[in-house]
Amino acid sequence: MVIPALNEELRIRGVVEDALKFCPNVIVIDDGSTDSTCEKIADLPVILLKHPQRMGKGASLRDGFAESLKRGFKGVVTMDGDGQHQGKDIPRLLAAANKFPNHIVIGARIKKRSLQPKYRTLANNFGDWGIAWGTGYQIVDTQSGQRYYPPEVCALTDVPAEGFVYEAEILISAARQLGTRVVSVPIESRYSSEELDEEFRASHFKPLEDLYGITSHVISRVLKSGGMLEVYRRIKRNPPVIFDPTDNG
Repeated sequence: MVIPALNEELRIRGVVEDALKFCPNVIVIDDGSTDSTCEKIADLPVILLKHPQRMGKGASLRDGFAESLKRGFKGVVTMDGDGQHQGKDIPRLLAAANKFPNHIVIGARIKKRSLQPKYRTLANNFGDWGIAWGTGYQIVDTQSGQRYYPPEVCALTDVPAEGFVYEAEILISAARQLGTRVVSVPIESRYSSEELDEEFRASHFKPLEDLYGITSHVISRVLKSGGMLEVYRRIKRNPPVIFDPTDNG
């Protein structure tokens, strides 16, 4: 389990405790936090890696993957540190990973999607459309940070992107270099709302800025590859794969 964290003092302890219920090996990468993120989990049985300054989510995931491979872990589940994801979905992602070997598994935030801020829904849909042009197949919720990565994907070193773009590019790089596909598992994501009496920090994801970065990156990759018509045909032939295993959490 890999959890990137940046100024997550509000929720990080609960996130880690929740993860530990389902995964005994939890790696937290503190990305140069300036609050009490590290202190909040100092007494918990986790592997804590620290960046001296903010390096971005891509660097955190790279370091988490490298540490996991060094320790011989067979695949990596990721969760964000802000409390948006739930530990009880980990067994469901692993069930999908067992049913679909060598696939990336994405926890797709499509349960109770009406609670998701509308701008996030629009941004996610647009991101899904754009990344399909990079992978050559359709994916549901390419922006979700709750995922399972098989070891061969964790070992990829040529993933030319940083920050939030990294999570988009690793789908593209895995598809092009390894032929890796994606299966999406429906999950419920938590956001601040009247229906949910919980407090969450403001998202680090900036829809306009970060989505522009993701989209421009993908477009550049597609244009360099060429064959736009064939890519379009391939996308149409390959609809998203959604698997909804029984919740054992």
